[in-house]
Amino acid sequence: MVAFSQENNSEKGLIKISVMYPYAEGKTFNMEYYETRHMPMVANILGSNLVRFTIEKGLPEGNPDQPLAFIAIGTYYVKNLSEYQAAITPNRDAIRADFVNYTDSMPIIFVSEVVV
Repeated sequence: MVAFSQENNSEKGLIKISVMYPYAEGKTFNMEYYETRHMPMVANILGSNLVRFTIEKGLPEGNPDQPLAFIAIGTYYVKNLSEYQAAITPNRDAIRADFVNYTDSMPIIFVSEVVV
């Protein structure tokens, strides 16, 4: 059994915004653009509320005999949900307009609170 201590969990209580791009046959995704342009653009919009962000690239061979669920997942960890919403709302159209530069997949957004 692996020992796990919750005492050092510095992300507990953070708000996690997961932007998940579902895989579908024929859909495209430009990971380089997403990594170097789109995610940093949104990070800049979030400002000091942003703690960090991560980018995950789906691996088709990761789960044998199962279709790939997501092409990519971008995640932002923020301190405050209200501040996140206040930053995103006036910039929503610009963020969505940038989608065409890297994908034709419509993302699913999941907002949660980190528990552990």
